[in-house]
Amino acid sequence: MRVASLFSGGKDSTFALWYALHQGWDVVCLVSVRSENPYSWMFHYPTIQWTGLQAEALQIPLIEIKTKGEKETELEDLKSGLLSLKENYRIEGIVTGGVFSEYQRTRFDRICDEVQIRSFAPLWHKKPEILLSDYINFGFDIRITGVFAYGFDETWLGRKLDVDCLKELEVLRQKYKIHLSGEGGEFQTFVCDGPIFTKRIVFCEVEKCWDGSSGFLILKDAKLQDKF
Repeated sequence: MRVASLFSGGKDSTFALWYALHQGWDVVCLVSVRSENPYSWMFHYPTIQWTGLQAEALQIPLIEIKTKGEKETELEDLKSGLLSLKENYRIEGIVTGGVFSEYQRTRFDRICDEVQIRSFAPLWHKKPEILLSDYINFGFDIRITGVFAYGFDETWLGRKLDVDCLKELEVLRQKYKIHLSGEGGEFQTFVCDGPIFTKRIVFCEVEKCWDGSSGFLILKDAKLQDKF
């Protein structure tokens, strides 16, 4: 199966990629949608410009699709990009990391139907507490790059997703009803390392952009580092 993997650089798209590779699928490229709109309805924003460094660490080619991030119009930009991938890379399907967002899932499925490729969402409706535990236990180094919900503060920016972090997220879920996986846009992430990475990514210079109730991490400089 020749597939592309929709790749934001965050935890879910990276784990969906891991799943596809372990299925023995031929992942011919990663696809990142780079939105000009930090509040895109569909696509990841913080650190999206660094997916090229992740692709280098993963040793998989990256294709970038640009969009202004306007609601619904951004879907046409994705569709155009997938049509090009089907023609140039002969992909038969695309892998996405959606967990619970019906808004995203229905739109991805519709676009895939129109392009006539298959849509794979291997994490769909998996229990978020199990997924996050798997990410940690399988050795993925995940950093929080944006927080956009009540209960988070500036100290969450740049934080590593580990066991203690997961416990605090569970507290926020019980107190503020956030989605544990951030499927409601509560937080976003960036993966620095994992079992499918040939090198790890190290943050060299970061800046926190905080408006008093939400914010994101501006990654100004990063580099690849040998793992051994």
